[in-house]
Amino acid sequence: MCGIIGISNHKEAAKVVYSGLYALQHRGEEAAGIASYNLDEKDIHIVKSPGLVSDAFDDRSISDLKGTTAIGHCRYSTTGSSNYKNIQPFMVTHKNRPIAVAHNGNLTNTEELYRKLEEEGSIFQTSMDSEVIIHLLAKTKHGDLKKWFVNVLSQLKGAYSLVFLVEDKIIGARDPQGFRPLCLGKINESFILASESCALDLLGAKFIREIEPGEVVVIKGSTIESIFLPGAKKVKKSHCIFENIYFARPDSDIFDDNVYFVRKRLGEQLAKEHPVDADFVMSIPDSGNYAALGYAKQLKLPYEVGIIRNHYIGRTFIQPTQFLRDLRVKIKLNPIRDVLKDKKIIVVEDSIVRGTTSRSRVIELRKAGAKEIHMRISCPPIKFPCFYGIDFPSKDELIGSKKSIKEIADFIKVDSLEYLSQEGMVSVMKKTKDFCHACFTGKYPVDVPSKKGKYILEKGRQR
Repeated sequence: MCGIIGISNHKEAAKVVYSGLYALQHRGEEAAGIASYNLDEKDIHIVKSPGLVSDAFDDRSISDLKGTTAIGHCRYSTTGSSNYKNIQPFMVTHKNRPIAVAHNGNLTNTEELYRKLEEEGSIFQTSMDSEVIIHLLAKTKHGDLKKWFVNVLSQLKGAYSLVFLVEDKIIGARDPQGFRPLCLGKINESFILASESCALDLLGAKFIREIEPGEVVVIKGSTIESIFLPGAKKVKKSHCIFENIYFARPDSDIFDDNVYFVRKRLGEQLAKEHPVDADFVMSIPDSGNYAALGYAKQLKLPYEVGIIRNHYIGRTFIQPTQFLRDLRVKIKLNPIRDVLKDKKIIVVEDSIVRGTTSRSRVIELRKAGAKEIHMRISCPPIKFPCFYGIDFPSKDELIGSKKSIKEIADFIKVDSLEYLSQEGMVSVMKKTKDFCHACFTGKYPVDVPSKKGKYILEKGRQR
Protein backbone atom coordinates (compact mmCIF):
# COMPACT_ATOMS: atom_id res chain seq x y z
CA MET A 1 0.00 0.00 0.00
CA CYS A 2 1.35 3.40 -1.04
CA GLY A 3 0.00 6.83 -1.87
CA ILE A 4 0.21 8.16 -5.43
CA ILE A 5 -0.77 11.48 -6.97
CA GLY A 6 -0.28 13.36 -10.24
CA ILE A 7 -1.34 16.68 -11.75
CA SER A 8 -1.27 18.16 -15.23
CA ASN A 9 -1.48 21.73 -16.48
CA HIS A 10 -0.80 23.57 -13.21
CA LYS A 11 1.79 26.34 -12.87
CA GLU A 12 2.71 25.11 -9.39
CA ALA A 13 2.44 21.38 -10.09
CA ALA A 14 5.15 20.24 -7.66
CA LYS A 15 3.70 22.28 -4.80
CA VAL A 16 0.25 20.84 -5.43
CA VAL A 17 1.64 17.29 -5.43
CA TYR A 18 3.60 18.04 -2.25
CA SER A 19 0.44 19.22 -0.50
CA GLY A 20 -1.54 16.24 -1.79
CA LEU A 21 1.05 13.83 -0.38
CA TYR A 22 0.30 15.18 3.10
CA ALA A 23 -3.27 13.94 2.73
CA LEU A 24 -1.97 10.53 1.60
CA GLN A 25 0.72 10.21 4.28
CA HIS A 26 -1.28 7.47 6.07
CA ARG A 27 -0.70 5.22 3.05
CA GLY A 28 3.07 5.11 3.55
CA GLU A 29 5.57 6.62 5.95
CA GLU A 30 8.89 5.11 4.85
CA ALA A 31 9.79 7.55 2.07
CA ALA A 32 8.39 10.16 -0.30
CA GLY A 33 9.26 11.53 -3.72
CA ILE A 34 8.10 13.96 -6.41
CA ALA A 35 8.97 14.05 -10.12
CA SER A 36 8.18 16.99 -12.42
CA TYR A 37 8.68 17.59 -16.13
CA ASN A 38 10.63 20.71 -17.09
CA LEU A 39 9.46 21.68 -20.58
CA ASP A 40 12.40 24.06 -21.16
CA GLU A 41 14.97 21.35 -20.40
CA LYS A 42 12.76 18.56 -21.78
CA ASP A 43 13.65 16.43 -18.79
CA ILE A 44 12.18 15.01 -15.60
CA HIS A 45 13.59 16.15 -12.27
CA ILE A 46 13.11 14.09 -9.10
CA VAL A 47 13.43 14.87 -5.41
CA LYS A 48 13.01 11.95 -3.00
CA SER A 49 14.09 11.02 0.49
CA PRO A 50 13.42 8.56 3.31
CA GLY A 51 10.93 9.59 5.96
CA LEU A 52 7.69 11.52 6.14
CA VAL A 53 6.61 14.07 3.54
CA SER A 54 7.54 16.86 5.94
CA ASP A 55 11.09 15.47 6.17
CA ALA A 56 11.60 14.57 2.53
CA PHE A 57 11.25 18.07 1.04
CA ASP A 58 12.07 21.67 1.83
CA ASP A 59 11.30 24.97 0.10
CA ARG A 60 14.42 24.81 -2.02
CA SER A 61 13.89 21.26 -3.27
CA ILE A 62 10.28 21.97 -4.17
CA SER A 63 11.21 25.19 -5.98
CA ASP A 64 13.74 23.22 -8.05
CA LEU A 65 10.94 21.06 -9.42
CA LYS A 66 9.91 23.23 -12.36
CA GLY A 67 7.09 22.51 -14.76
CA THR A 68 3.33 22.24 -15.01
CA THR A 69 3.15 18.44 -14.73
CA ALA A 70 4.23 16.34 -11.74
CA ILE A 71 3.65 13.04 -9.92
CA GLY A 72 4.32 12.00 -6.33
CA HIS A 73 4.58 8.93 -4.13
CA CYS A 74 4.71 8.05 -0.43
CA ARG A 75 6.08 4.58 0.21
CA TYR A 76 5.00 1.60 2.24
CA SER A 77 7.27 -1.22 1.14
CA THR A 78 5.71 -4.50 0.04
CA THR A 79 8.37 -5.49 -2.49
CA GLY A 80 12.00 -4.55 -1.86
CA SER A 81 13.89 -3.22 1.14
CA SER A 82 13.45 0.16 2.77
CA ASN A 83 16.43 1.84 1.15
CA TYR A 84 17.09 4.88 -1.00
CA LYS A 85 17.27 3.10 -4.35
CA ASN A 86 13.72 1.80 -3.87
CA ILE A 87 12.14 5.19 -3.24
CA GLN A 88 9.65 6.25 -5.90
CA PRO A 89 8.90 7.80 -8.32
CA PHE A 90 11.28 5.66 -10.35
CA MET A 91 12.62 7.16 -13.59
CA VAL A 92 14.51 6.12 -16.71
CA THR A 93 15.36 7.86 -19.95
CA HIS A 94 14.90 5.75 -23.06
CA LYS A 95 15.76 7.09 -26.51
CA ASN A 96 15.82 10.60 -25.05
CA ARG A 97 12.34 10.13 -23.64
CA PRO A 98 12.12 10.42 -19.82
CA ILE A 99 9.54 8.21 -18.07
CA ALA A 100 8.72 8.12 -14.35
CA VAL A 101 6.26 5.92 -12.45
CA ALA A 102 4.57 5.88 -9.05
CA HIS A 103 3.00 2.54 -8.13
CA ASN A 104 0.56 1.36 -5.47
CA GLY A 105 0.02 -2.40 -5.21
CA ASN A 106 1.94 -5.60 -5.85
CA LEU A 107 2.44 -7.51 -9.10
CA THR A 108 2.10 -11.27 -8.79
CA ASN A 109 4.12 -12.15 -11.90
CA THR A 110 7.09 -9.98 -10.91
CA GLU A 111 9.73 -12.69 -10.88
CA GLU A 112 8.60 -14.15 -14.19
CA LEU A 113 8.79 -10.76 -15.91
CA TYR A 114 12.03 -9.85 -14.11
CA ARG A 115 13.85 -12.99 -15.28
CA LYS A 116 12.56 -12.58 -18.83
CA LEU A 117 13.70 -8.97 -19.00
CA GLU A 118 17.06 -9.82 -17.45
CA GLU A 119 17.63 -12.50 -20.09
CA GLU A 120 16.86 -9.90 -22.74
CA GLY A 121 19.55 -7.59 -21.38
CA SER A 122 17.70 -5.31 -18.96
CA ILE A 123 19.82 -4.01 -16.08
CA PHE A 124 17.86 -3.40 -12.89
CA GLN A 125 18.68 -0.64 -10.43
CA THR A 126 16.17 -1.52 -7.71
CA SER A 127 14.48 -4.54 -6.14
CA MET A 128 10.94 -3.21 -6.74
CA ASP A 129 8.29 -4.75 -8.93
CA SER A 130 7.55 -1.21 -10.16
CA GLU A 131 10.82 -1.12 -12.12
CA VAL A 132 9.66 -4.09 -14.18
CA ILE A 133 6.92 -1.88 -15.63
CA ILE A 134 9.41 0.75 -16.77
CA HIS A 135 11.60 -1.85 -18.51
CA LEU A 136 8.59 -3.27 -20.30
CA LEU A 137 7.75 0.23 -21.54
CA ALA A 138 11.31 0.72 -22.77
CA LYS A 139 11.24 -2.57 -24.70
CA THR A 140 7.87 -1.98 -26.34
CA LYS A 141 7.79 -0.08 -29.61
CA HIS A 142 6.60 3.50 -29.29
CA GLY A 143 3.47 4.23 -31.21
CA ASP A 144 0.15 5.64 -30.18
CA LEU A 145 0.55 6.47 -26.49
CA LYS A 146 -2.64 4.72 -25.40
CA LYS A 147 -1.83 1.54 -27.34
CA TRP A 148 1.72 1.61 -26.00
CA PHE A 149 0.54 1.54 -22.41
CA VAL A 150 -2.24 -0.95 -23.07
CA ASN A 151 0.32 -3.30 -24.63
CA VAL A 152 2.57 -3.13 -21.58
CA LEU A 153 -0.07 -3.14 -18.85
CA SER A 154 -1.76 -6.17 -20.39
CA GLN A 155 1.36 -8.16 -19.46
CA LEU A 156 0.97 -7.40 -15.75
CA LYS A 157 -0.84 -9.56 -13.20
CA GLY A 158 -1.84 -8.59 -9.70
CA ALA A 159 -2.57 -5.24 -8.11
CA TYR A 160 -1.56 -1.92 -9.57
CA SER A 161 -2.80 1.62 -9.45
CA LEU A 162 -0.25 3.65 -11.40
CA VAL A 163 0.56 7.22 -12.27
CA PHE A 164 3.16 7.81 -14.99
CA LEU A 165 4.92 10.96 -16.06
CA VAL A 166 5.85 10.80 -19.74
CA GLU A 167 7.28 14.15 -20.77
CA ASP A 168 4.44 16.65 -20.25
CA LYS A 169 1.71 14.02 -19.95
CA ILE A 170 0.45 11.97 -17.02
CA ILE A 171 -1.03 8.52 -17.46
CA GLY A 172 -3.16 6.84 -14.84
CA ALA A 173 -4.01 3.15 -14.81
CA ARG A 174 -5.75 0.60 -12.62
CA ASP A 175 -5.62 -3.20 -12.80
CA PRO A 176 -8.71 -5.01 -14.13
CA GLN A 177 -9.66 -6.31 -10.67
CA GLY A 178 -9.45 -2.81 -9.17
CA PHE A 179 -7.62 -3.93 -6.03
CA ARG A 180 -6.37 -0.46 -5.05
CA PRO A 181 -8.24 2.85 -5.33
CA LEU A 182 -7.46 5.67 -7.78
CA CYS A 183 -9.63 8.71 -8.39
CA LEU A 184 -9.82 11.63 -10.79
CA GLY A 185 -10.38 15.25 -9.83
CA LYS A 186 -10.04 18.73 -11.27
CA ILE A 187 -8.90 22.20 -10.18
CA ASN A 188 -9.97 24.74 -12.80
CA GLU A 189 -8.30 23.37 -15.97
CA SER A 190 -5.95 21.00 -14.15
CA PHE A 191 -6.67 17.27 -13.84
CA ILE A 192 -5.51 15.40 -10.74
CA LEU A 193 -5.08 11.68 -10.13
CA ALA A 194 -4.85 10.51 -6.50
CA SER A 195 -5.14 7.33 -4.45
CA GLU A 196 -7.95 8.78 -2.34
CA SER A 197 -10.45 11.61 -2.56
CA CYS A 198 -9.19 13.11 0.74
CA ALA A 199 -6.23 14.47 -1.28
CA LEU A 200 -8.65 16.22 -3.62
CA ASP A 201 -10.49 17.73 -0.66
CA LEU A 202 -7.29 19.17 0.78
CA LEU A 203 -6.41 20.73 -2.58
CA GLY A 204 -9.88 22.18 -3.12
CA ALA A 205 -10.33 19.98 -6.20
CA LYS A 206 -13.64 18.72 -7.52
CA PHE A 207 -14.04 14.95 -7.36
CA ILE A 208 -15.03 13.70 -10.82
CA ARG A 209 -15.02 9.92 -10.53
CA GLU A 210 -12.94 6.86 -9.76
CA ILE A 211 -10.69 5.51 -12.48
CA GLU A 212 -12.41 2.28 -13.44
CA PRO A 213 -10.73 -1.11 -13.07
CA GLY A 214 -8.77 -1.86 -16.23
CA GLU A 215 -8.93 1.74 -17.41
CA VAL A 216 -5.99 3.76 -18.73
CA VAL A 217 -6.32 7.56 -18.89
CA VAL A 218 -3.93 9.83 -20.76
CA ILE A 219 -3.89 13.45 -19.64
CA LYS A 220 -2.14 16.25 -21.51
CA GLY A 221 -2.78 19.80 -20.44
CA SER A 222 -6.53 20.13 -19.92
CA THR A 223 -7.51 17.19 -22.14
CA ILE A 224 -8.11 13.60 -21.09
CA GLU A 225 -8.53 10.40 -23.13
CA SER A 226 -9.55 6.99 -21.85
CA ILE A 227 -9.09 3.41 -23.03
CA PHE A 228 -9.62 0.01 -21.41
CA LEU A 229 -7.36 -3.04 -21.30
CA PRO A 230 -8.69 -5.87 -23.49
CA GLY A 231 -11.40 -7.84 -21.67
CA ALA A 232 -11.17 -5.65 -18.55
CA LYS A 233 -14.87 -4.89 -18.37
CA LYS A 234 -15.66 -8.62 -18.09
CA VAL A 235 -13.26 -9.26 -15.18
CA LYS A 236 -14.81 -9.79 -11.74
CA LYS A 237 -13.92 -6.87 -9.47
CA SER A 238 -11.78 -7.55 -6.40
CA HIS A 239 -11.52 -4.32 -4.41
CA CYS A 240 -9.38 -4.74 -1.30
CA ILE A 241 -11.85 -4.83 1.58
CA PHE A 242 -9.03 -4.01 3.99
CA GLU A 243 -8.88 -0.53 2.47
CA ASN A 244 -12.32 0.14 3.98
CA ILE A 245 -11.52 -1.64 7.25
CA TYR A 246 -8.16 -0.01 7.98
CA PHE A 247 -6.04 1.63 5.30
CA ALA A 248 -8.04 4.42 3.71
CA ARG A 249 -8.76 7.68 5.48
CA PRO A 250 -12.31 7.92 6.87
CA ASP A 251 -12.94 11.15 4.95
CA SER A 252 -12.29 9.43 1.62
CA ASP A 253 -14.79 8.02 -0.84
CA ILE A 254 -13.45 4.81 -2.36
CA PHE A 255 -15.10 1.93 -4.21
CA ASP A 256 -18.26 4.06 -4.52
CA ASP A 257 -18.74 4.36 -0.76
CA ASN A 258 -17.66 6.59 2.11
CA VAL A 259 -15.07 5.01 4.40
CA TYR A 260 -16.42 6.65 7.57
CA PHE A 261 -19.89 5.22 7.06
CA VAL A 262 -18.58 1.79 6.05
CA ARG A 263 -16.62 1.55 9.31
CA LYS A 264 -19.59 2.74 11.34
CA ARG A 265 -21.80 0.10 9.68
CA LEU A 266 -19.16 -2.54 10.45
CA GLY A 267 -19.37 -1.56 14.12
CA GLU A 268 -23.16 -1.71 14.13
CA GLN A 269 -23.13 -5.17 12.59
CA LEU A 270 -20.47 -6.30 15.06
CA ALA A 271 -22.72 -5.20 17.94
CA LYS A 272 -25.64 -7.16 16.50
CA GLU A 273 -23.51 -10.30 16.32
CA HIS A 274 -21.52 -9.96 19.54
CA PRO A 275 -23.10 -7.72 22.21
CA VAL A 276 -21.67 -7.65 25.72
CA ASP A 277 -22.68 -5.96 28.96
CA ALA A 278 -20.21 -3.25 29.97
CA ASP A 279 -19.90 0.28 31.31
CA PHE A 280 -18.86 1.84 28.02
CA VAL A 281 -17.39 1.34 24.57
CA MET A 282 -14.01 2.70 23.55
CA SER A 283 -11.72 2.36 20.57
CA ILE A 284 -8.05 1.98 19.82
CA PRO A 285 -7.33 5.28 18.04
CA ASP A 286 -7.58 6.11 15.26
CA SER A 287 -8.71 3.41 12.85
CA GLY A 288 -10.98 1.75 15.43
CA ASN A 289 -12.83 4.97 16.27
CA TYR A 290 -15.59 4.72 13.70
CA ALA A 291 -16.47 1.06 14.21
CA ALA A 292 -16.61 1.81 17.95
CA LEU A 293 -19.08 4.64 17.32
CA GLY A 294 -21.30 2.25 15.38
CA TYR A 295 -20.99 -0.44 18.06
CA ALA A 296 -21.93 1.97 20.86
CA LYS A 297 -24.83 3.40 18.85
CA GLN A 298 -26.28 -0.03 18.15
CA LEU A 299 -26.18 -1.10 21.82
CA LYS A 300 -27.08 2.36 23.17
CA LEU A 301 -23.97 2.34 25.36
CA PRO A 302 -21.79 5.37 26.18
CA TYR A 303 -18.77 5.94 23.95
CA GLU A 304 -15.73 7.12 25.91
CA VAL A 305 -12.21 8.10 24.99
CA GLY A 306 -10.10 5.79 27.12
CA ILE A 307 -6.81 6.25 25.27
CA ILE A 308 -5.12 9.40 24.03
CA ARG A 309 -3.04 9.13 20.90
CA ASN A 310 0.23 10.99 20.40
CA HIS A 311 -0.33 12.46 16.94
CA TYR A 312 3.33 13.25 16.45
CA ILE A 313 4.12 9.65 15.68
CA GLY A 314 2.81 7.71 12.71
CA ARG A 315 0.96 4.46 12.16
CA THR A 316 2.38 1.48 14.00
CA PHE A 317 1.30 -1.34 11.68
CA ILE A 318 3.14 -0.01 8.65
CA GLN A 319 6.58 0.17 10.24
CA PRO A 320 8.96 -2.32 8.59
CA THR A 321 10.25 -4.22 11.68
CA GLN A 322 8.65 -5.67 14.80
CA PHE A 323 11.12 -3.81 17.03
CA LEU A 324 9.95 -0.46 15.66
CA ARG A 325 6.30 -1.50 15.91
CA ASP A 326 6.69 -2.43 19.59
CA LEU A 327 8.55 0.77 20.46
CA ARG A 328 6.07 3.01 18.69
CA VAL A 329 3.08 1.34 20.39
CA LYS A 330 4.39 2.49 23.78
CA ILE A 331 5.07 6.03 22.59
CA LYS A 332 1.90 6.35 20.57
CA LEU A 333 -0.98 5.64 22.99
CA ASN A 334 -1.56 6.57 26.63
CA PRO A 335 -4.55 5.30 28.69
CA ILE A 336 -6.61 7.73 30.81
CA ARG A 337 -6.58 6.13 34.26
CA ASP A 338 -9.53 8.04 35.72
CA VAL A 339 -11.75 6.94 32.83
CA LEU A 340 -10.74 3.28 32.99
CA LYS A 341 -10.41 2.54 36.72
CA ASP A 342 -12.74 -0.25 37.93
CA LYS A 343 -14.72 -0.19 34.67
CA LYS A 344 -15.94 -3.03 32.47
CA ILE A 345 -15.00 -1.88 28.98
CA ILE A 346 -15.57 -2.94 25.38
CA VAL A 347 -12.57 -2.19 23.21
CA VAL A 348 -13.32 -2.06 19.48
CA GLU A 349 -10.41 -2.66 17.11
CA ASP A 350 -10.41 -2.75 13.32
CA SER A 351 -8.21 -5.88 13.11
CA ILE A 352 -5.60 -8.06 14.79
CA VAL A 353 -2.64 -8.93 12.57
CA ARG A 354 0.24 -10.30 14.63
CA GLY A 355 -1.33 -9.92 18.06
CA THR A 356 1.69 -8.39 19.78
CA THR A 357 0.37 -4.84 19.46
CA SER A 358 -3.06 -5.76 20.85
CA ARG A 359 -1.44 -7.64 23.76
CA SER A 360 0.69 -4.65 24.77
CA ARG A 361 -2.34 -2.32 24.58
CA VAL A 362 -4.43 -4.60 26.78
CA ILE A 363 -1.62 -4.82 29.34
CA GLU A 364 -1.53 -1.02 29.51
CA LEU A 365 -5.32 -0.89 29.97
CA ARG A 366 -5.04 -3.37 32.83
CA LYS A 367 -2.32 -1.28 34.45
CA ALA A 368 -4.62 1.73 34.17
CA GLY A 369 -7.24 -0.08 36.27
CA ALA A 370 -9.74 -1.59 33.82
CA LYS A 371 -11.77 -4.25 35.64
CA GLU A 372 -12.86 -6.23 32.56
CA ILE A 373 -11.72 -5.91 28.96
CA HIS A 374 -13.88 -7.30 26.17
CA MET A 375 -12.39 -6.85 22.70
CA ARG A 376 -14.47 -6.80 19.53
CA ILE A 377 -12.92 -6.80 16.06
CA SER A 378 -14.71 -5.25 13.07
CA CYS A 379 -13.50 -7.88 10.58
CA PRO A 380 -12.98 -11.67 10.58
CA PRO A 381 -9.67 -13.21 11.71
CA ILE A 382 -6.85 -12.53 9.23
CA LYS A 383 -5.56 -16.00 8.35
CA PHE A 384 -3.86 -15.73 4.99
CA PRO A 385 -1.09 -13.61 3.47
CA CYS A 386 -1.80 -10.81 1.00
CA PHE A 387 0.00 -10.63 -2.34
CA TYR A 388 -1.75 -7.49 -3.57
CA GLY A 389 -0.06 -4.72 -1.61
CA ILE A 390 -0.20 -5.37 2.15
CA ASP A 391 2.95 -6.32 4.04
CA PHE A 392 1.94 -9.53 5.74
CA PRO A 393 3.25 -12.04 3.21
CA SER A 394 3.71 -15.04 5.55
CA LYS A 395 1.13 -17.09 7.45
CA ASP A 396 3.67 -17.38 10.25
CA GLU A 397 3.19 -13.67 10.97
CA LEU A 398 -0.60 -13.92 11.30
CA ILE A 399 -1.91 -14.94 14.71
CA GLY A 400 -5.30 -15.78 13.19
CA SER A 401 -3.73 -18.54 11.09
CA LYS A 402 -2.14 -20.27 14.08
CA LYS A 403 -4.53 -19.82 17.00
CA SER A 404 -8.23 -20.21 17.70
CA ILE A 405 -10.20 -17.16 18.85
CA LYS A 406 -10.04 -18.49 22.45
CA GLU A 407 -6.26 -18.91 22.16
CA ILE A 408 -5.90 -15.39 20.75
CA ALA A 409 -7.98 -14.05 23.64
CA ASP A 410 -5.67 -15.80 26.12
CA PHE A 411 -2.59 -14.47 24.33
CA ILE A 412 -3.71 -10.84 24.30
CA LYS A 413 -5.10 -11.19 27.86
CA VAL A 414 -8.72 -10.10 27.36
CA ASP A 415 -11.79 -11.39 29.18
CA SER A 416 -13.52 -12.09 25.87
CA LEU A 417 -12.77 -11.69 22.18
CA GLU A 418 -15.14 -11.83 19.22
CA TYR A 419 -14.73 -11.06 15.51
CA LEU A 420 -17.23 -9.86 12.93
CA SER A 421 -18.38 -12.69 10.69
CA GLN A 422 -17.48 -12.92 7.03
CA GLU A 423 -21.15 -12.63 6.10
CA GLY A 424 -21.67 -9.66 8.38
CA MET A 425 -18.67 -7.83 6.99
CA VAL A 426 -19.77 -8.27 3.39
CA SER A 427 -23.37 -7.37 4.16
CA VAL A 428 -22.55 -3.73 5.01
CA MET A 429 -20.77 -3.06 1.72
CA LYS A 430 -22.74 -1.34 -1.03
CA LYS A 431 -21.37 -3.67 -3.71
CA THR A 432 -21.22 -6.93 -1.82
CA LYS A 433 -19.77 -9.00 -4.68
CA ASP A 434 -16.96 -6.64 -5.70
CA PHE A 435 -14.42 -7.27 -2.92
CA CYS A 436 -11.34 -9.39 -2.33
CA HIS A 437 -11.52 -11.37 0.95
CA ALA A 438 -8.40 -13.47 0.40
CA CYS A 439 -6.75 -12.48 3.69
CA PHE A 440 -9.75 -13.99 5.51
CA THR A 441 -10.64 -16.93 3.25
CA GLY A 442 -7.50 -17.85 1.28
CA LYS A 443 -9.47 -17.62 -1.96
CA TYR A 444 -7.21 -15.52 -4.18
CA PRO A 445 -8.80 -13.81 -7.19
CA VAL A 446 -5.46 -13.68 -9.05
CA ASP A 447 -2.86 -16.46 -9.02
CA VAL A 448 -0.28 -15.91 -6.29
CA PRO A 449 3.46 -15.88 -7.11
CA SER A 450 5.37 -19.18 -7.08
CA LYS A 451 8.11 -17.59 -4.97
CA LYS A 452 6.76 -15.49 -2.16
CA GLY A 453 8.15 -12.75 0.03
CA LYS A 454 9.04 -9.11 0.14
CA TYR A 455 12.64 -9.71 -0.96
CA ILE A 456 12.19 -11.99 -3.97
CA LEU A 457 14.25 -9.65 -6.17
CA GLU A 458 17.10 -9.30 -3.69
CA LYS A 459 19.91 -11.81 -3.85
CA GLY A 460 20.65 -13.38 -0.51
CA ARG A 461 17.38 -12.16 1.04
CA GLN A 462 14.82 -14.51 -0.52
CA ARG A 463 12.65 -16.28 2.01
